[in-house]
Amino acid sequence: MSKKSVVLNEKSLPPTPRPSQEHDLIPPKDPQVCMYEGLHPRSVSATFPEVPVGQGLERAFEGLEFVSIEQDPAISTVEDGKMPSKRRKKRYLLGVIAAVLIATALAAGLGKGLQHGKSHSQNAIMDDPPWKSFNASKPLPASYAKPAYWRSRSIYQIMTDRFAPSDNSFPYCHTEKRKYCGGTWKGITNHLDYVQNMGFTAASQLTEITSEGQAYHGYWQQNLYALNSQFGSIEDLQELSTALHARNMYLIIDVVVNHYGWAGDSSTVNYSDIVSLPDVNTTDPFVMQTYSSWIRSLALVFAVDGLRIDTVKHVEKSFWPGFRSAAGVYSIGEVLDGDINHTCSYQEELDGVLNYPLYYRLIEAFRDTNGNMTSLSLTMTAIQESCQDSTLLGTFSENHDNPRFLSHTTDMHLNMNVIAFTLLAGGIPIIYQGQEQGFSGADNPSNREALWTSSYSTQSTLYRFIASINQIRNRDVYANPSSLTSPASVIYSDDHNIALRKGLIVSLFSNRGTNASAYNLTLTGHGYQEKQVVVEILSCQNHTVAIGGNLQVSVQEGSPQVSRCE
Repeated sequence: MSKKSVVLNEKSLPPTPRPSQEHDLIPPKDPQVCMYEGLHPRSVSATFPEVPVGQGLERAFEGLEFVSIEQDPAISTVEDGKMPSKRRKKRYLLGVIAAVLIATALAAGLGKGLQHGKSHSQNAIMDDPPWKSFNASKPLPASYAKPAYWRSRSIYQIMTDRFAPSDNSFPYCHTEKRKYCGGTWKGITNHLDYVQNMGFTAASQLTEITSEGQAYHGYWQQNLYALNSQFGSIEDLQELSTALHARNMYLIIDVVVNHYGWAGDSSTVNYSDIVSLPDVNTTDPFVMQTYSSWIRSLALVFAVDGLRIDTVKHVEKSFWPGFRSAAGVYSIGEVLDGDINHTCSYQEELDGVLNYPLYYRLIEAFRDTNGNMTSLSLTMTAIQESCQDSTLLGTFSENHDNPRFLSHTTDMHLNMNVIAFTLLAGGIPIIYQGQEQGFSGADNPSNREALWTSSYSTQSTLYRFIASINQIRNRDVYANPSSLTSPASVIYSDDHNIALRKGLIVSLFSNRGTNASAYNLTLTGHGYQEKQVVVEILSCQNHTVAIGGNLQVSVQEGSPQVSRCE
């Protein structure tokens, strides 16, 4: 399939405006703790920093082709985050460089690569790399998002091709065929009310490679400075960034520097036996400098607030500090591994990592009524002790790489516990699109459903549930900003329950399930005062802290309990 990409050029890249972030906490609209009416961000007086743009980006790339690749059985499954070694086989010294911007962000189109002294890449060449003149050491404007700003945010993860078409149509999408379904950046812009009214304060697309079909995920890039025109124009992406910032929401994009979409004969890069995604030589000074220049220009041109970096553990750790510094914004890495010490070690190079060690224990604890709650509690404590700053980790329970939770169980109350835990357990919470509609796709590609099949319902049980939990989190963040730097504390746990304290919120999660009988638990260590009235926001029931400090919590049908004092 031949496809033209859209190439960034100087004339087509006016600066993308950004709001001032002097006061980035968002007050909730609703003064009633237990009644959700939607989030109404205050108006922000915007300041528009002058954005330098790389020179000479006029080169167009014609006749670009998406590459169909075969699946390698050795990389088709991952158990507990242990990636088979074959995925990393033969780190070939390619002089080409490329990265993908997927998402509520860039998805790089397939174009020509760069040559840097290796014979097999002689045909992958740009005569005069146009970004070479860009000053990667130039400081970013002060309004760009610092890592600390992200602690107050909650992220809604978007897969552009599966979120919304530009014309608001509902085309048929057969996920198993791994083809484009029609979602665009303009479609996302048109549906930002849907995202913001769940209480989310940042939008991201985190996506991964598929083994065959079309590049609907945007990952088979060969040109750093080209956009995938399936998703829209340069102006469409800038309009999305501007629209998010007008709502005081952040934009995080997905990038990968580890590998490259090779359009030629796989045998020419010694990858004839596995997928044609040869690794990039990220130890080469030319490659490192080019990546630094590119990521800095990207952050400036599209007013990016954060990066989600794919396949981090497959690149030398020494590469990441320079890359992160050049980007100048919060950078969170995907280290797909369940080992706490290994995963936490990457926070020495990046601001945060996706919390895969917690993810595996979370699913294990709630996927059925015999889950291991003790392991979850111990893992939370171990992560806080091992990672440099657990408040900058990404907390999630679903994404595009892993089966949706409702593919494990049909118990809605177990699902609600998992979602509430994701939002309230500390770190930066991430909810994957469709989670709010009860999607139940299992492994890729089944877990990449088109969101428009839900008609963007804002009345579904889980949509309103997420909105309520997000609302109480936003309320607590705004009222108690000092709590952002403190991790959640485990104040109670047993075989079926775990209770957390974070700020003024005390939450209790159960894996007993919908058919459980009602029961009471007595909590201490909650931080409330004797005789203080506490509101359980999901049932709107008041509880009074007893003399001596005991707080009795009633659990009905295994539902989560979320309480806050007023």
